[in-house]
Amino acid sequence: MKINRYLKLAILLILPGLLCPAIALAQSKTTAFIESKEEKQERMAWWTQGRFGMFLHWGLYSQTAGDWKGKPTKGGEHFMLYERIPVKEYAKIADEFNPTKFDAEQWVKMAKEAGMKYIVITAKHHDGFAMYDSPSSDYNIVKKTPFKKDPMKDLAAACKKHGLKLCFYYSLGRDWQDPDVPTNWPVKAGRSNTWDYPDEDAKVLSRYFERKVKPQIRELLTQYGPIGVLWFDTPELISKAQSIELKNLIHELQPECIVNSRIGNGQGDFSVSEQEIAGKASFKPWESCVTISSNWGYNRHDAAWKSPELLVRQLIEVVSKGGNYLLNIGPMGNGLFPEESNKRLREVGKWMKVNKEAIYGTQPWTVQGETSSEVPSLKTESNEKAGMKDAVNDATSKETNPEIRFMLKGEVLYVAACSWKDSKVSVKTLKAGGYQLKAVSLLGSTAKIKWKQEKEALELVLPAKKPGDIPVYVFKIALNKN
Repeated sequence: MKINRYLKLAILLILPGLLCPAIALAQSKTTAFIESKEEKQERMAWWTQGRFGMFLHWGLYSQTAGDWKGKPTKGGEHFMLYERIPVKEYAKIADEFNPTKFDAEQWVKMAKEAGMKYIVITAKHHDGFAMYDSPSSDYNIVKKTPFKKDPMKDLAAACKKHGLKLCFYYSLGRDWQDPDVPTNWPVKAGRSNTWDYPDEDAKVLSRYFERKVKPQIRELLTQYGPIGVLWFDTPELISKAQSIELKNLIHELQPECIVNSRIGNGQGDFSVSEQEIAGKASFKPWESCVTISSNWGYNRHDAAWKSPELLVRQLIEVVSKGGNYLLNIGPMGNGLFPEESNKRLREVGKWMKVNKEAIYGTQPWTVQGETSSEVPSLKTESNEKAGMKDAVNDATSKETNPEIRFMLKGEVLYVAACSWKDSKVSVKTLKAGGYQLKAVSLLGSTAKIKWKQEKEALELVLPAKKPGDIPVYVFKIALNKN
């Protein structure tokens, strides 16, 4: 499979140059990357099987911790836009940004112990500041801060050591430091830097694309070893030709790299559901990115921390619907994770150690789950919303009512009883006369599980000693072949 893909790349990008270099250059920019369905599945296998990742929003906004000039900021990590702060003034934050307590090893170990398989970190957010050593732009952590180090090098080494995939977030169609970035959401110039660069019509996006985007993407794919995902954000006015050219560049440098849908113009490998969970299941690759509290970046005023129980419920719901769960942490300006994040990650990690086989490599079943009032069937829907969002926008449910969720792996069905307080669990979907069961066990328990398929439901009995502190219990059910 891989040989075929590389041959296609050679034909697309190299062989035409033997005949005519000019034709080769034009084709490499405008001809979309081609691969078969099987090749794409192979390239994305680690991602679709991993199901669980860590998102990290870390930048100059982390240093301010939600304050500006002695007052709480508007717009969270987007406060440069909301407060209309000039680039020269905003850049002074870098003078104080010195994350001496940053420890890549600890970050990666925390993610791994929580059961996560990959890390996505903000290489460049909307403020335009590069959190790595960028030869093409001096506006970066090495050149502008007293820290004077490239944290991505340490992070890449730690990810390699502990077997996690390193992935980079990159703000594509927004950059408030660059003079050539127009926007169109929610209206013309709605997310542009118009206080430093007021003439929106004079901005030429292609200049920014050539001067900053392409060089920095090349840097990210050549300075840190294999990159699992390039996670783009806010394509805004990026053209289809630019999206294609960017994807071709990515696959030229790292053919195995996965790209999300926010590269724009239908060129991504998976769709994104931001701060919400898709209503129905989909077998098309998708990911739900959700904050562990309210804000993406660290904000000392944040108090809306999700409980470990809620985080596990969200993970299970996303996986039962065929998606990946990308949980966001906002490291502090000193380089440490907030202790509230650490507590939750540790608790989720304990649950994952017991129940991980119900998460990794599982697929949606014909039924996603059931509550006391309904048993929804499997349907597909788009997870990419037409509009974009900004700042604090957490639309995920905070309910912890009892519910059942299903995940399938081969002939094994995992039945998760979420937020379950009773000793008996009734599963209507598995009532007598339907699916035939061979065996039932409870992950994390050696007790023999009592079960019986009744006319109305499969009746299960939880043992007196339940596994773990989070009331989300997973039954492992072997199904008979039909």
